Amino acid sequence: MDRSREEFPFDVLFVGGGPANLAGAIHLLQLAQKQNLQIEVGLIEKGDSIGSHSLSGAILDPIALRELIPDYLDKGFPLETAECRDTFYYLTPSGQLPVPFTPAYMHNEGCCIISISKFTRWLAERAEQLGLNLFPGFAGTEVLYDEAGSRVLGVGTGDKGVDKNGNQKPNFEPGIDLTAKVTVFGEGSRGSLIRDVQAKMGIFNDRMPQVFETAVKEVIETPSTAPFFSSGNTVVHTFGYPLGLGTKGGGFLYKLKDSRISLGLVVSLDYEDPLLEPYEAFLRFKKHPLIAGIIEGGKVIQQGAKTLPVGGYYTIPQLSVNGALFVGDSASMLNAQRLKGIHTAMKSGMLAAETIIQALEKQDFSRDCLSAYETAVKQSWIEREHFQARNFSQALSRKGLGKFLHIGAQYVTGGRGVTDPMPFVEDDSTLTKLPSGSEPQKEPSGSDQLDGELYVDKLTGVYLSGTQHEEDQPCHLIVHDTDLCATRCYEEYRNPCTRFCPAQVYEIVEEPPGARRLHLNPSNCLHCKTCDIKDPYKNITWTCPEGGGGPRYTIV
Repeated sequence: MDRSREEFPFDVLFVGGGPANLAGAIHLLQLAQKQNLQIEVGLIEKGDSIGSHSLSGAILDPIALRELIPDYLDKGFPLETAECRDTFYYLTPSGQLPVPFTPAYMHNEGCCIISISKFTRWLAERAEQLGLNLFPGFAGTEVLYDEAGSRVLGVGTGDKGVDKNGNQKPNFEPGIDLTAKVTVFGEGSRGSLIRDVQAKMGIFNDRMPQVFETAVKEVIETPSTAPFFSSGNTVVHTFGYPLGLGTKGGGFLYKLKDSRISLGLVVSLDYEDPLLEPYEAFLRFKKHPLIAGIIEGGKVIQQGAKTLPVGGYYTIPQLSVNGALFVGDSASMLNAQRLKGIHTAMKSGMLAAETIIQALEKQDFSRDCLSAYETAVKQSWIEREHFQARNFSQALSRKGLGKFLHIGAQYVTGGRGVTDPMPFVEDDSTLTKLPSGSEPQKEPSGSDQLDGELYVDKLTGVYLSGTQHEEDQPCHLIVHDTDLCATRCYEEYRNPCTRFCPAQVYEIVEEPPGARRLHLNPSNCLHCKTCDIKDPYKNITWTCPEGGGGPRYTIV
């Protein structure tokens, strides 16, 4: 800990302003009120406001919300669509086949459609009313440990007002050390702080590798409610085209209020083709006759991208260490089988809160005490959901029709299937090298006939995300060996970072012709962290930029 920095002590510190931590903070303060316990609780969020970095699936199973706020419908809950009426299609390049049988776990009866950014802002208002100290625009950049490195003491925030050369600008503000008896990490997918905890304490050791998907998502405003939705449908899920059966992923459309549609494509990052470009695939998905017919006449009003942790049961880390707990997407709580993670994230935060109250009563913040959280998760419906889905994501990664044999076997055996556990491989290890000396054929483009309104390019998408960064600041994307980019990575994979990034952050330029070099556009970054996950050489590390930078999502 840097003693030259100002210290702000809390009883409990939540790191990240997503549903898991907000639900945890609300429940903790509710419990403290019931027990007449006076505690100081803080929450930091790297986005400039709560909800500005919240981009995720928008179907909510309200099971955890009902437990947390039973009268939520009377408290201004930001509902988009009250009912989920599902349709499920297999897409061919020019047509679609309705799926005749939808597994029970994909039924959405009792669920609703929401905007995640609106929902998190609403939760934050509830939490502040209960006494939460909320600090948006503060990026946690380092984990604070005791001298032995065996206990988490809190989080240090990054300095503000530092130029790209590391010099202090006139508006310099030093970071602060936020200390706590218990720190709750809910950074979301591929958190940079939990990565540090892993390096120090090995919380992911002896687990299967973390695996991820990248989602590109838009909100489209239509002239009026699309005829497709007028028939009563509110949810569409697809698989097949444009990814085929060899690459895991699929598309979705959700009906929002005010004649708006939420649309997206999810691509698993265990794909093999180094020339695959998720954003191009997303554009081809939009131009499929089924999808194009639904969104015809519309205009994109917001776009974004993020990664989703889809490993599930066998990838959940050790959930507690001395002085800290891990919740939500940071702890791989998303249920890929149900295509949902908000409810499990919220429940994990609530169970963490119950454990923290017990620890505060005992004044014991050791792992021995905090491990009660892991026991509570095991005894909750989170465990039942995840155990049933324990091999699902692995089965989907199988090639061709064989995946359906595994999924069917799992369906009738309660998740066991043919092999239990089915293994994962790391996403950065799956790309197939291109033949030496070959000039590869690029996949068909989805960028033909972009109109700048309904079909937009990557840079327009960045603009529509509201992304802003202070230009003159140290680059938050660490490329460890730029020579590798110009030589081996180009020769073996043709620089896949230039394709898997949905925001055109990475470019290979030739100056002079034949002399390649990597050029970065870090101000475009959507904070999805695909580059940190998929780079085949582990050559890119994503770190937090200056607090308040990044996307500004409001309606997705």
